[in-house]
Amino acid sequence: MASLRAYIGAYMIRSRVRSQLARARNVADFRRIFEAPTFPDPKGVTYEPATLGGVRGEWVRPKAGPCQRMLYIHGGGFIACSPRTHRPVTGALANRGFTIFVPDYRLAPEHPFPAALEDVVAVWRAFSAEGAACVAGESAGANLALVLMGEARARNLPMPWAGALFSPATDFVSEEGSRITNAWRDAMFDPKALAKIRDMYLGNADPADPRISPLLGDPTGFPPLLFHVGGREVLRDDSVRMAERARAAGVVAEAKVFPVVAHAWQFAVSMLPEARASLDEAAAFLKAHAPKTDATSGSPA
Repeated sequence: MASLRAYIGAYMIRSRVRSQLARARNVADFRRIFEAPTFPDPKGVTYEPATLGGVRGEWVRPKAGPCQRMLYIHGGGFIACSPRTHRPVTGALANRGFTIFVPDYRLAPEHPFPAALEDVVAVWRAFSAEGAACVAGESAGANLALVLMGEARARNLPMPWAGALFSPATDFVSEEGSRITNAWRDAMFDPKALAKIRDMYLGNADPADPRISPLLGDPTGFPPLLFHVGGREVLRDDSVRMAERARAAGVVAEAKVFPVVAHAWQFAVSMLPEARASLDEAAAFLKAHAPKTDATSGSPA
């Protein structure tokens, strides 16, 4: 059962964000909407600029307690946002026991596919060389997290020990299922807005490329995966179907559908019970699958 705050939050997103996204005409419009200030940076965490694998980014570390290593890939439709905009999520995860690096990967349309993926792979090559780590992300970032697993397998890089994926976009080809049934129920996106973002990211690339649509790839050998998605999201089936495909390939995969909540509701961790539950469950899942010897003091990788 959804909380009253979930209903209020979804209503606010629908009234303030969805209509703006529907009217957005260019990347500047989308960035203004996506990058608008939302919630405060969590306390008890430090944020430090850094470069890893030749890519700029940000370390997010808890001030106290042992922690484990995470690569967090921010969302923003591949066209917007940064480590700075995502501190409400990354700071909350750091406070749940993780030292996190958040890459500031290149954005489309100035840098269309595969620029973002190349940056994420470069960061992962350097990050994973220093020890085992998990990966997490939301929306476009969760897409890149899944694609990174396939690239790690193909390039003989270490695999993340587990992944937490919040409302990933996994299918850039299909226009069925929740893309239709939730077209008017989704508090944030309508299909037209998603189509504009899709075109800016793809450029001339084939949407059926598994490096764009991981649902169309082979997840054999992927680590344990946790999917969280809203029941009213147009991207609901992207999570549900990806989890099903992973399980069919022998991968441990769990999918939880939260009622009512808007896309990327984890940002509202300071006020929304469902956001706290999502991040608590994600942290517990990742820690449950961590190598026994991976606990660290939180020092830099």
